[in-house]
Amino acid sequence: MTRQRALIVDDEPDIRELLEITLGRMKIDTRSARNVKEAREWLAKEPFDLCLTDMRLPDGTGLELVQHILQRHPQVPVAMITAYGSLDTAINALKAGAFDFLTKPVDLTRLRELVAAALRLRSADGEELPVDSRLLGESPPMKTLRKQILKLARSQAPVYISGESGSGKELVARLIHEQGSRGEQPFVPVNCGAIPTELMESEFFGHKKGSFTGAIEDKQGLFQAANGGTLFLDEVADLPLPMQVKLLRAIQEKAVRTVGGQQEVIVDVRILCATHKDLAAEVAAERFRQDLYYRLNVIELRVPALRERREDIALLADSMLKRLAEGTGISAAKLDEEALEKLKSYRFPGNVRELENMLERAYTLCEDDRISASDLRLADCSPTNESGETSLAQVDNLEDHLEAIERKLIMQALEETRWNRTAAAQRLGLSFRSMRYRLKKLGID
Repeated sequence: MTRQRALIVDDEPDIRELLEITLGRMKIDTRSARNVKEAREWLAKEPFDLCLTDMRLPDGTGLELVQHILQRHPQVPVAMITAYGSLDTAINALKAGAFDFLTKPVDLTRLRELVAAALRLRSADGEELPVDSRLLGESPPMKTLRKQILKLARSQAPVYISGESGSGKELVARLIHEQGSRGEQPFVPVNCGAIPTELMESEFFGHKKGSFTGAIEDKQGLFQAANGGTLFLDEVADLPLPMQVKLLRAIQEKAVRTVGGQQEVIVDVRILCATHKDLAAEVAAERFRQDLYYRLNVIELRVPALRERREDIALLADSMLKRLAEGTGISAAKLDEEALEKLKSYRFPGNVRELENMLERAYTLCEDDRISASDLRLADCSPTNESGETSLAQVDNLEDHLEAIERKLIMQALEETRWNRTAAAQRLGLSFRSMRYRLKKLGID
């Protein structure tokens, strides 16, 4: 069986020797280079399964080598070695496409974990990944999203997943995890807005028995539960500021201390996060720490709203209706042409989740396995009742409901002013800056 091969690039002989010995004990053949020129020569001569490179090299930088490998040898994972405390450098490496990073002095346990993860990823190259039935769509935005998921699955970089409520952010996070080197390890999702403030530290980091009233036994935290895998922080914007400080430290130090514990515990966790809020706006409003924002938002991945991919609605609806019919012994219902056209013209403020709820209701109302426009009850989804007043019974999510009203008024003002943004802002009593912010937040071009 052919042994796997790694390229080591560092101008310090001691570091090269340390890496060669460690990888040799892992049954990995190594080649060494002292600079960018020698590294390129090795890459032109032999195939490699992994590259470890220092950031500072006599004739260039590790970032230049990362970019060269991405262009010429995209199947080779690259890990960057940086000086201790150079977090900005490490983040730049991840943004450039590096798989992961190590800091000097090199921790050998961490090195072995990184190498093993990179080689697991490398061994999966060439495998055809089927279109996941959970992420359907042939529209250009969905094809782009799937490509981005595959690319991000090859990295260990933190990813900030942005998108509206109901657009499928948790599913995207799960697919990044499953298709990456941590796919066999735990995926731990947590809704940050659902944890009581007084219990947050215990939930995230765990606690020792007797550390506070009600702590009747030791409890593992979310970081420990996700060790080796991925921690998905949903609605991360809802974290209170004191907890943001503790989270930032845990991410930077790759270690946590349980409530009531004396020692820190090392954790190896990839962080993915999401929120339907504009995180940059939360930073500007001083509700979210800027340093944590930059640490989480190494790479941003935007999930398109359903109204941005209307051509996928028929495919999604067909799949959802088949799923509803499974196990019932009844054939799947079909949408008639008028019903499908109604769906395609609806704005879906609740996105895919709203479509699913709407079809589930229509499925129970329809006759002869045909869903008509009247079965969809789209009139019930409008913001007003027959008297023109807002009906609380129709509001499933206040924030989504208010956003839908705001979008409707802005679109009306833009259409009435022939898309003159300044005039539309004046008509709505907004400053131009405020108007521009709202357009960006609502995704209106």
